[in-house]
Amino acid sequence: MLPVTLSDEQWQKILPFLRSCPQVYVGPQWSCRKFLSAVLWVTRAVAQWRLLPKEYGNWNSIYKRFARWCEQGVWEQLHQHCVSDPDLEHLLIDSTIVRAHPCAAGAPKKSVAAKSDRR
Repeated sequence: MLPVTLSDEQWQKILPFLRSCPQVYVGPQWSCRKFLSAVLWVTRAVAQWRLLPKEYGNWNSIYKRFARWCEQGVWEQLHQHCVSDPDLEHLLIDSTIVRAHPCAAGAPKKSVAAKSDRR
């Protein structure tokens, strides 16, 4: 079993929305559901895509699909679809609760000189 999964009830509420979006290819239900679980794992773990467990699939393929959905506005539409449903409110993740990786937040990088000073 995958570490982060959508419940059957949650999936049954999300699936009709995804099927109504012309720009979304749902494909096999199990595959699309696994993709959404992978995105949830990355956002909940505040992890880099490369750290995605192999059980979810190829991290790069999942990231590319995620980026495509971003460009097409699918995530915003999904957010609007779920916002009125209290059973799905814990699935909503936005930038106010997701922390950036220290590199993205301007953390100083270790220089070669600093490493040699430690010796």
